[in-house]
Amino acid sequence: MTYCIYHIPNKKIGVTRDLKYRVEQQQGYHEDEYEVLEMSDDIDYVSKRELELQKEYGYKVDRKPYKDLYKPNNNSNMNINVTEQTTTFPCPINKLKGQLSDNIGMRWKSDHGEFDISEYSIDWIMNNVQTSMYNTNRCYVYNKAFARFYDNHKTCDSPGDKMEKECCPEACPTEFDLIRSWADERGLYEKGDPKTQYIKLMEEAGEVGRAILKQDQDEIVDGIGDMVVVLTNLSELIGIPIEECIARAYDVISKRTGKMVNGTFKKDE
Repeated sequence: MTYCIYHIPNKKIGVTRDLKYRVEQQQGYHEDEYEVLEMSDDIDYVSKRELELQKEYGYKVDRKPYKDLYKPNNNSNMNINVTEQTTTFPCPINKLKGQLSDNIGMRWKSDHGEFDISEYSIDWIMNNVQTSMYNTNRCYVYNKAFARFYDNHKTCDSPGDKMEKECCPEACPTEFDLIRSWADERGLYEKGDPKTQYIKLMEEAGEVGRAILKQDQDEIVDGIGDMVVVLTNLSELIGIPIEECIARAYDVISKRTGKMVNGTFKKDE
């Protein structure tokens, strides 16, 4: 595994294993706006050398070396329970963050993918964890939503690997994540049906139409929101996340040309 010490002039010096993703995609710099100072397979060397270069170039020196940022706790004794649906933690919510922090680097597998505990994923867990209905001294998260969190936020490395420092902005669930967690908790995905969701979608569309005719702004907003909720659940029931549906649609319309005719965009043939 090769580590790169990169330099963004007048900004910072950092370490990464993936320059394209870390510097260009995440931080938004072009290839000609940064330089690679050194490369090495020795994490101890690059961790020490990064701090030396930060001092040499006059930048703020990191408090922790790169290798210690996400150092696993090998003495972990947190016994989690993983089922098809959930990951359950052996403590109440008010003590969970401390337990997670003590177990950074811990990994486990579920039917929906491999997870780990990092400073990045702790934020998502704390935003989505729920108290067990059977034991108030235990709490849980839904594995499917947790797996989608990794997909949506694209961590620096795959789940289970050490994540890079300053990896991403503050992690939080998307509105789609919250909708899915709400629906999953109520059994909609287990007992729901695409046909009934389609019927509900038509009902909500009718309400939006009536609100538009009445020029009722609040009802229009409420109706559009309800339609998004139904579409999110409909997409989930057919096995394609709504984010993918939106991405596919945009990929098509982004290439269209045409003009406005009577208030409607008419695409070129």
